[in-house]
Amino acid sequence: MTHHMSAKTIKSLHQKKHRKETNRFLVEGGKNVAELLASTYEIEGLYATKEFKAEHAGLLAKRKIEAHVVDAAELAAFGTLEHNDGALAVAVQKKPETPDTSAGITLVLDDIRDPGNMGTLIRIADWYGIANIVCSINCVDWYNPKVIAASMGSFTRVSGFYTDLASFLKKQSAPKLGADLRGTSVHAFAFPKNGILVIGSESHGISADVAKQLSGKITIPSFGKAESLNAAVAGAIILDRWKSGI
Repeated sequence: MTHHMSAKTIKSLHQKKHRKETNRFLVEGGKNVAELLASTYEIEGLYATKEFKAEHAGLLAKRKIEAHVVDAAELAAFGTLEHNDGALAVAVQKKPETPDTSAGITLVLDDIRDPGNMGTLIRIADWYGIANIVCSINCVDWYNPKVIAASMGSFTRVSGFYTDLASFLKKQSAPKLGADLRGTSVHAFAFPKNGILVIGSESHGISADVAKQLSGKITIPSFGKAESLNAAVAGAIILDRWKSGI
């Protein structure tokens, strides 16, 4: 059952401190809220245009969720998006379990600070069928509204676990591969069936203590003059090579 919340309560969830204290987060935009409705996340409050309410009447009835009808201007005023075409929801955060790295590919993110990059990496993981992302403590908050928005609903299918990366990686027996400019070319690398892929920060790459734990380094050969690749783009290229090479 959803209930009515004050604009102040909703706006407080723009801040990490309040998300942490209340264990709640915001989901904005028609597509993202539709994905949320189809997921197992608990929803506490839902505000939507009458069009969104009509379009998703079946799903709302199934979830026993009452959508409070508001106009697009009110949605934009409550939320963080400049334009919100459909809905805004307040949902309860999930507590992720330590992922099992022995099957499939696990994505590990070291110090990814940009919410757009983080959201895109969640979306990329979802595209390549990766269910778990392990994040360093200094990565941007998984439930940051900009991360959620950039994930385009993929946050409902991928779980994010925050931990000290060096000690986490030390305990893992799966191959640990890191994106590094001095690594072996992705075109020549023999990828294992299962393993861990570490992507470093936008500005500094993989931190020294994490790099010590790697069993292999891979690079994307450059054919031009750019100094580096965006973290999410690099992640996508490597995952594509890995998936096509297995």
